[in-house]
Amino acid sequence: MLEDHQATTVEVPAQQAAGVPWPTGYPGGYAVVDVETTGLAPDDRIVSAAVYRLTARGEVEDHWYTPVNPERDPGPTWIHGLTSDMLADAPLFAEIAGDFAQRLEGRVLVAHNAVFDWKMIAREYARAKRVAPVEQRLCTIQLSKALGLPLANHRLETLAAHFGVEQRRAHHALDDARVLAEAFRPSLERAARLRLPLPLLACLPVTDWPQAASGGAARASGGSGAGWQPGWRAAKRRPPCPYPNPGRYEPGGRLTQGMRVAFSGDTSVDRELLEDQAFEAGLHIATSVSRLTSVLVTNDPQAPTSKVAKARAYGTPVLDEAAFTHLLREVAPAPEV
Repeated sequence: MLEDHQATTVEVPAQQAAGVPWPTGYPGGYAVVDVETTGLAPDDRIVSAAVYRLTARGEVEDHWYTPVNPERDPGPTWIHGLTSDMLADAPLFAEIAGDFAQRLEGRVLVAHNAVFDWKMIAREYARAKRVAPVEQRLCTIQLSKALGLPLANHRLETLAAHFGVEQRRAHHALDDARVLAEAFRPSLERAARLRLPLPLLACLPVTDWPQAASGGAARASGGSGAGWQPGWRAAKRRPPCPYPNPGRYEPGGRLTQGMRVAFSGDTSVDRELLEDQAFEAGLHIATSVSRLTSVLVTNDPQAPTSKVAKARAYGTPVLDEAAFTHLLREVAPAPEV
């Protein structure tokens, strides 16, 4: 049964500034957003969306949730819990675009790994021949890094646990948005006390969305319009992996410390962050694909890139980002020599 997608208004508690002068350059309001999607590629679709509107000091004004009919297979139902039957009578994105826009307008979009949520939202608005009224975004991963929070990793559940926020339904858009809103307020207050400039980034709209019948055509034309073309990025210098290479990843098995992992193409999580997570788990980050590469991670295994071509030639196993991230949770220890 679908949940009501009307806005729910809640009472705004009195602001308690605790004598802390608020930085004059901070935004006047925020829209904490979470979207669940059919996948991670540029041609994937939104299946649900939630927004918590916050005041300038992070107090909740109201919240809103809607399922969305993606007009295709809903993708990883084991993650977001939404099936084709559940979404059959849900509104199309074009039908909720106006309500969504009202909750975004004039506010900074806040999300955990905000570049992913913004890209998905911008693409959906482009398909609807509209532009999302968002000028800036703030990523809570980047904010937690700037604050120097002592987190073991940058997953939402880790940030929530740090601030004592209870997760009730992980990967449900409304609960993830609630959790993030509750964790964002103390982060914002801490940044204000430190007079820390917020890591705000411009939101560039998608202005040229290819109306293709298949994902292949979207990929051929860049998939996401102007402003989203991947650029050159200098490789991060890391210390050597302390574990020997145990060989190739066996499909269906576990990743093992020391495995050589290469990445190709766009990722929903910031590439450097994803590589950091892999390195912290004990994996070797490879900048190219060779016969020694254990696995290639890519969301587009048909892309005409040198890494994909070499992986195909060498028979290197290929994983998409979602599967790789799942396997990162339980990396097997390096075998004793």
